[in-house]
Amino acid sequence: MKLDILAIGAHPDDVEISAGGSLIKQISLGCKAGVLDLTRGEMGTRGTPLIRDKESLDAANIMGLSWRGNAKLRDGFIENDKDHQLLTIPYIRHFKPEIILCNAPHDRHPDHRKAASLIQDVCFLSGLNKIETKWAEKPQSPWRPSKLLFYIQYFYLKPDIVVDITDFHSKKMKAIKAHKSQFYDADSKEPETLISDKRFLEKIEARDQEFGRCINVSYAEGFQSFKTLGVKNLMDLV
Repeated sequence: MKLDILAIGAHPDDVEISAGGSLIKQISLGCKAGVLDLTRGEMGTRGTPLIRDKESLDAANIMGLSWRGNAKLRDGFIENDKDHQLLTIPYIRHFKPEIILCNAPHDRHPDHRKAASLIQDVCFLSGLNKIETKWAEKPQSPWRPSKLLFYIQYFYLKPDIVVDITDFHSKKMKAIKAHKSQFYDADSKEPETLISDKRFLEKIEARDQEFGRCINVSYAEGFQSFKTLGVKNLMDLV
């Protein structure tokens, strides 16, 4: 399976929160998109890995993903080292995405920062012929995505590009709420966390409205790039 876009998150709800609307939009335009969760979120205060696996699949169905999987790295201990790189490269080579979306390079959670560094290096290393990897016991060929974009998470970062998700915002919020063990639930008996507060979901909407205001639309998502971004036609600019 070749994917047009592979979105990667340190935790099972990272992609939905910060890039879910953009993924849903691109899928509606005919793109094939998938999500790779690096961990099962097992260090989280609420829920269990099994519950979060189920919630991730529910969210995948809402978004219309072609694939979703989990690399099963250790939650809380993601590192940008050789072992983690060699565990991650096979996914890039197998799905051959043109675009990769990944965690914010500067954020509150250390896994987010480390995942951003890991994926940036993996995107380069995946294109090196002398690095040998296998998928289902078969040798893989090199592949390097053409674009890597970092989505914006808890901390505000000035985006390099903003995507209008106005028509897809309600579905994005539905996908986020599929991770119901993590977010506001009046009937939950689990400990309260930063993201289980009712206001957290309101802040996600407010962030999307803030980015939307920048381009005069209702809702948008922002992304950063370590490369200069360009367009072939000025008329494509919003």
